[in-house]
Amino acid sequence: MKILSIDSIPGQEYEVLGLVKGTIVQSKNIGRDFMAGMKTIVGGELAGYTEMLTEARQIATKRMIDEAEQLGADAIIGVRYSGSSIMQGAAEVLAYGTAVKFI
Repeated sequence: MKILSIDSIPGQEYEVLGLVKGTIVQSKNIGRDFMAGMKTIVGGELAGYTEMLTEARQIATKRMIDEAEQLGADAIIGVRYSGSSIMQGAAEVLAYGTAVKFI
């Protein structure tokens, strides 16, 4: 499965199957919160949160791919990611794009 951020594939004919998406709401845990709180005192990257959001993007991407495969897609174009805070301590990560089938 090709995953592309471009909006079209030059030189490739395809049929548009539709929008596909994957989403996850990930929450922080007490261990990460404690370590992040300590890190804010001295500054620097909050590695625990970076790790959490990287994992969330991977899960959202996998769910988007699964949805595209159910449609019989060969690729997903125009892939984008979005994130938002759902509530204190929880963030949503959304992956979305257009599923296409090569002709």
